[in-house]
Amino acid sequence: ADLLEFVLILAPLFPLRLRVRYLTVTIEPLLPVVVGDTVTLKCNFKTDGRLREIVWYRVTDGGTIKQKIFTYDAMFNTNYSHMEDYRRREDLVYQSTVRLPEVRISDNGPYECHVGIYDRATREKVVLASGNVFLTVMSPPNNISVVAENTPAPFSRYQAQNLTLVCTAKGGKPAPSVYFKRDGELIEVISYVSPTVGYEGSGPAGVRGARPLISRDLDDTKLRKSLSLLSPDGRPGRLNTESPGRSYMARQPGQEPSPATETIPETVVNREFPRWVQSTDPLYYFSNTQIPQSDGSVLVQAKLTWTLNPQLDNDALFSCEITHPALSMPMQTEVILAAPKGPKLMITPTRAKVGDTVRITVQGFQNEVFPEPLFTWTRVGGRLLDGSTERDGKELVLERVPAELNGSMYRCTAQNPLGSTDTHIRLIVFENPSMMKNTQNPNSKYLNASMIRFLGCVSFLLPLV
Repeated sequence: ADLLEFVLILAPLFPLRLRVRYLTVTIEPLLPVVVGDTVTLKCNFKTDGRLREIVWYRVTDGGTIKQKIFTYDAMFNTNYSHMEDYRRREDLVYQSTVRLPEVRISDNGPYECHVGIYDRATREKVVLASGNVFLTVMSPPNNISVVAENTPAPFSRYQAQNLTLVCTAKGGKPAPSVYFKRDGELIEVISYVSPTVGYEGSGPAGVRGARPLISRDLDDTKLRKSLSLLSPDGRPGRLNTESPGRSYMARQPGQEPSPATETIPETVVNREFPRWVQSTDPLYYFSNTQIPQSDGSVLVQAKLTWTLNPQLDNDALFSCEITHPALSMPMQTEVILAAPKGPKLMITPTRAKVGDTVRITVQGFQNEVFPEPLFTWTRVGGRLLDGSTERDGKELVLERVPAELNGSMYRCTAQNPLGSTDTHIRLIVFENPSMMKNTQNPNSKYLNASMIRFLGCVSFLLPLV
């Protein structure tokens, strides 16, 4: 105690340059921000010395590289941006605060503030101290879509088949949470793990994992009955195509049927379903794959797989919803499972002549169809013009049609895993006058001359009789 009192008494007698200066630097913590926000980095420091400079760094590559982004030089009272952008993205406010307007995903990461003051002993020596903070930049997903995997696919009447819905969310950081609903109710799923996928560009975007074997050999007491999908008497719901009515396309005012085409009413071929169809709720299997992208976002692919029941799943509404910290409410997209009904066919040209190229095209359906249907063309009672028995695709092309095809009927079969339907159209082929002129007998003029000479001979001989 006596020694401490002695030091305190003698301290004012020592020169000022022998006193120890202090410098402390702290940076205010940051909450996560969203792309497009303005962020303010505040570097607070305390010192009894004279400020020399403040330097801000962005730390990259796990701390191995420090990129100088802004400098304040107290000697000349100047600010200098080290960014390469054509516009200055940083502003130093009150010597220790940097503002980052319209942050991007690339701005995510740690930042450091370095403060230097002059040493009391010499102006050539600078005392340094630093602080650091981590800036978390979030990006909401900007795109969400649902497709059916492995489609178009045919309708099977003899065995059960699985259907997989793939929900893809793009542009999110961090990865969003994805879940499925059926008719507005959250689906209880059984998760299975898919193989991990590498960064974008390093290989295939999606590696299909081993599918779980979906078994229907389960105790019905362990499954909930889907009462909303059953009729009042407890039987499975029936499709509207069980007793199909005659359906025709609506005729627009002023439009008359084309003389070259004849649309045959729809014929539904999926009236009876096989015995494997169950009335209990299916088991839904769920997998979630996250694929990091080069821009820092994460592409998410969620898959929902179950054993399809055409009787119960037709007209069912499935929605994919995603939640994300940067979203105030969930994003969603939805699809309605539906078998194709009544393809609308169009034939061009409407008045086909011998030798023309005829195209028969599917213009749409009487309903919204999902998944994408598979189209198959056949000729009723014969082969197609090229000799094949059938042709796949949305359009059938008949090149240089002969007169023999006049009155021939063509069948378009549209099917997806939920059902199948047929529509027919008749081709009318008219005579082609230009081709008839070209097909006249080139020896006809010689025949006419011979006939004239013959008649002249007859007329010359008549007076002698």
